[in-house]
Amino acid sequence: MINYILRRLVTAALLLVAVSIVTFGIFFLIPKATGADPAEMYVGKTATPADVEATRVKLGLDKPIYIQYARFAKGIVAGRDFNSGPTVTHCSAPCFGYSFRTDREVWPLLIDRLPVTASLALGAAVIWLVGGVLGGVISALKRGTIWDRAAMIIALAGVSLPIYFTGLVFQSLFVHQWPIFQGGEYINFADDPFGWANKLFLAWVSLALLYAATYTRLTRATMLETISEDYIRTARAKGLKERVVIAKHAMRSVLTPIVTIFGLDLGGLLGGAILTESVFSLPGIGRLSIDAVTEKDLPIILGVTMFGAFFIVMANMIVDLLYAVIDPRVRLG
Repeated sequence: MINYILRRLVTAALLLVAVSIVTFGIFFLIPKATGADPAEMYVGKTATPADVEATRVKLGLDKPIYIQYARFAKGIVAGRDFNSGPTVTHCSAPCFGYSFRTDREVWPLLIDRLPVTASLALGAAVIWLVGGVLGGVISALKRGTIWDRAAMIIALAGVSLPIYFTGLVFQSLFVHQWPIFQGGEYINFADDPFGWANKLFLAWVSLALLYAATYTRLTRATMLETISEDYIRTARAKGLKERVVIAKHAMRSVLTPIVTIFGLDLGGLLGGAILTESVFSLPGIGRLSIDAVTEKDLPIILGVTMFGAFFIVMANMIVDLLYAVIDPRVRLG
């Protein structure tokens, strides 16, 4: 088991290195291809040529691309110094540089936005996981009934309607027409737990509806296939109660594919739920990435991309480890 974990850790590290190389390459090549100058984007178009050149030296943009990447990688691991002539500015690890617009370090900006994104992702994940799996199981066990049809209609609607449509409809109905939930700015959990949940509830439901549809359909299909297996018929022939057959025997097979997509979906959302945060005006990582793209703030775009890649790679590794716990044969692969 230890060897398996070590192999997965090495694989995850190599994936992150590959992502960093590709992302940094795009960060370097896109401005060149479009005729933009990152140094000029940093100081603004009204700056003098001397200011632009000084900024280029400070950011290390006058060096070859491989030296720039080496400094970038070193900044993530051990921090980095930015030399601006008479003064030296130290950026602590992990360093993704400084925002072109606010001149603030990128990493503290990401950490400051992470609680909002994590609150949105985790709350929605609980709803879509419980609702999706429960709906799929009921739909499979009540195949052909009104419960089955209702679950499939809801799943079809959830996967078909875009988040900006359902989010705006929910806000129009339950914030403005019937003020059950509050709008306005995001509320920190420590300041007002009830207000925090009240503000996020519609965002949770809107996001969960989109993902729960996939979980419902996958759970239904897997459950229908599982309950027709010989070992399920054997368990029933032994006189076991139906709830024991379903909960103890059938659900183990049903949850295996759910673990895979749940880990990847949650990892992706922790990197920023862009549309949901925009619709509900949540100051999370997704909203930060949209603002960065709009303002061409390249260091933030780079930092958000690496941040999201980290969560996805880690989620993939955790899924692999869970597979090894569920099925020991995986460790031999």
